[in-house]
Amino acid sequence: MNELERCKGWIESALEYGGGTHLYEDIVKSILAGEMQLWPAKDSCLVTEITVYPQKKVLHVFLGGGDLEEILGMHPSVVQWAISQGCESLTMTGRKGWVKALKNDGWQAQLVLLEKRF
Repeated sequence: MNELERCKGWIESALEYGGGTHLYEDIVKSILAGEMQLWPAKDSCLVTEITVYPQKKVLHVFLGGGDLEEILGMHPSVVQWAISQGCESLTMTGRKGWVKALKNDGWQAQLVLLEKRF
């Protein structure tokens, strides 16, 4: 079993909160194409993507699933890799609980995402 298959349950669980923007197969395709990065751990994983804006390059944490403490423990490695890629910051979208979970690592809420479905 490869790492993507091993992490499938965590990825699918996280996607349930993503507003229907991606399926697991979309994530696999993006990772295999090098557009997203998989960060597998023993009991969790992250998926990131580099976003290049006209004035700034950031590493966006697209999703995380599995053991929260393990995910938080990945923070230094993710930061170091982002810096090595020329990123100026990290961003992420997620449930409100992430604000509290990441507060000790210096994260601050910047925006609110609103959605109107039709």
